[in-house]
Amino acid sequence: EALEKFPYDLVLMDVQMPEMDGIEATGVIRDPTSAVLDHAVPVIALTAHAMKKDHDRCLDTGMDDILTKPIDPQQLLETLNRYLAQTNTDTGPASPESSSASPDANRYGLSREL
Repeated sequence: EALEKFPYDLVLMDVQMPEMDGIEATGVIRDPTSAVLDHAVPVIALTAHAMKKDHDRCLDTGMDDILTKPIDPQQLLETLNRYLAQTNTDTGPASPESSSASPDANRYGLSREL
């Protein structure tokens, strides 16, 4: 519902949630007939499932990337920088080499927390 009211830069999506799992929620986000404001918002899956088939399922449903729990803070920061740079420039994900130098996560105050 929040994505119907505000244009978010990125979604961190837990794959296992009680009422609507992350796979189903991402399907709604990507559905062009849904009321979501930005159907192309980057969706990063957060999952405890490390098997390739689970990762493929996330990607097949429209998620952009996957982080496996327990979340590595450095990997989270790099992933956020990569996709936040994408939403700010619309040129696609930033290269991994440039992600550590990107100020985007800092803009959101995230690097201090990690």
